[in-house]
Amino acid sequence: MTSLLSLDRVSKRFRGLVAVDAVSFAVPEGGIFAVIGPNGAGKTTLFNMIAGAMAPDAGSIAFAGAPIAGLMPDAVCRRGVARTFQLVRPFPALSVEDNVIVGALLRRRDVDAARERAHALLRRFDLFDRCRQPASSLTLPDRKRLEVVRALATEPKLLLLDEMLAGLRPTEIDRMVAILRELNSESGLTILLIEHVMRAVMALASRVLVLDHGTVIAEGAPEAVVRDPAVVRSYLGAETL
Repeated sequence: MTSLLSLDRVSKRFRGLVAVDAVSFAVPEGGIFAVIGPNGAGKTTLFNMIAGAMAPDAGSIAFAGAPIAGLMPDAVCRRGVARTFQLVRPFPALSVEDNVIVGALLRRRDVDAARERAHALLRRFDLFDRCRQPASSLTLPDRKRLEVVRALATEPKLLLLDEMLAGLRPTEIDRMVAILRELNSESGLTILLIEHVMRAVMALASRVLVLDHGTVIAEGAPEAVVRDPAVVRSYLGAETL
């Protein structure tokens, strides 16, 4: 299977701290790939480098066969990479609808076409009835869904999800997992996610990478990774066995 995203010995330092240390992996086109690990493992720093929020100090990042390391976030987005944030960041004073239209205008220069795209996504994520509400009025679960919708409005080839399930109830998690699986199977959307909710990781990902202190300690199928002694020791705990 062709790799859509590939990282080769990517590293990032913050003064004396090595946040990401020579990390390499490849995400296949049309796949769902998860990155897990304890807090402070370097996961979000990794996302920041892929999305263009910061440049790596060493190594290379390629998307669709072209280098993207060091590009600005808007340039990475135009290439086809969209991301969500661990702390959701809607435009609070704009309506839910307008938040999504802003993203849709990246590909659709006509406002009516952008609105049509926005409405289709809002319906899919059960947010259409909140179209006219200001984003600031939404509950946390609704803001999480809006964050995903805003990213999808840019029509990405690769969607980066940073802990989108944190703080959601089990039924809300199940609904989000179902929608993501549908998007992946219907449109071939490639998904790279950071997640602590392991039952969602097990349900979604075909491959998992585990980071600890910026270093890869395991990579493989989810069923194998969760039984890896190093992963149990550093992250999951013996109760998972």
